[in-house]
This record gives sequence, structure tokens and C-alpha cells, in this order.
Amino acid sequence: MTTLGLIGSGHIGSQLARVAAASGYDVILSNSRGPESLHGLVHEIGERATAGTTQDAATADLVVVTIPLAAVPDLPADLLDGRVVIDTTNYYPQRDGDIAELDTEELTTSQFVQRHFAGAHVVKAFNHIYARDITADASPAGSPGRRALIVASDDAQAKARVAAFIDSIGFEPYDMGDLADSWRIQRDTPAYGPRLTTEQLTEKLAAAKRYRDM
Repeated sequence: MTTLGLIGSGHIGSQLARVAAASGYDVILSNSRGPESLHGLVHEIGERATAGTTQDAATADLVVVTIPLAAVPDLPADLLDGRVVIDTTNYYPQRDGDIAELDTEELTTSQFVQRHFAGAHVVKAFNHIYARDITADASPAGSPGRRALIVASDDAQAKARVAAFIDSIGFEPYDMGDLADSWRIQRDTPAYGPRLTTEQLTEKLAAAKRYRDM
């Protein structure tokens, strides 16, 4: 069984841990405060969950980076070499400070993450869903109106692995292209936030505009 490691166990990370464990995955939770701060969450999730260090989480088959974007460069650049990495980050200047390449749209947030973790296989996912909806909106494959969630990556195999994970926890994976295309679902774009089917997501992505054109 695939293990899921979480670097960051806040709103998104804790919800992903819950739904992944419920779907049969073993999860390794970590945060900046240390494993002892996660005992309550681990107890709640049950036997499939353990608390560890960031290094422990980085050994998992799939690793989720779900921390403030500004904190990404604080992690060792080689920490995730060879790993498939799910990047859930969004850029909020009021929280992250000004990041020049993102302000000019030279890079997308996931390209920023991929540049730092150059040896990893970064896949954008879970950045456009509210944390509470990760458990609330999951439904079996084939369900009418099943919620669609994007995957974007420069690595086709990594993208396929994350798409399979998304499907297994109750969502319809939607391939939106490579990391350069992921600007279409960054904050303040039409697809950011609402529950959308595959057809609706297609329409919203097509309607997205660059920040500089807003």
C-alpha cells in the first residue's frame, strides 16, 4: 500500500490525512512543531497514522508539501530528491511577503516549488479546494456530479500517480497540463474554490486571466 507523507499538518494536511487513511493509505504526519504536537490528530485518525519528523514524512511514496509558500525555501533542497511531491501551495503576498518571480508571473507557484526541489517530481493538486471540502465532497467513482480536482506536472508518470490517488480518495482527476499551465487555478481565478464537475472546471479554467490582465 502507498504511504502518504505530509510536510505540514494544518487545515489541508490534516484533512488529506483523514481522507487518505479512511481510503486505506498509511499516513506520516509532520509539522514544524515536532511529532509530539500531533499526538491528538494521530489518535483521532487511528492506526494508519503516525507522527514523525519532516525527514520521516519525506520517505513516503507520495509526499504532500502543504506549508506556507514562503517556508518552502527553508526546507533542504535535496530533501525530496526522487520523490513524487504533491504541491498544495498558493501565493498570498500579505502572508508570504513579495516574491518577485510570482509578482511578475515569470513563474507559477508550482514552478517556484519545483525550482527549489529540483530533484523531485512536483505535481500541483489540492490548491483550489477548501480544507473542509476534502472530506465533505468526496464521492465514489461514477457518482453524478462528482467533484473534479486538477493535476498539473512536467512529469507525466508523477501526474498519473497523483491522479490515481485523487480518484482513490473520492474525486475526479482533471489533467490541466504542465506546471506552467497551473496559473489558471491560482488564487482569485474562476476555478479557485467552488465545487465543480469536470465540465464546469473546463469552462472556469478557460475563463482565467493573468493577474496583470485583471
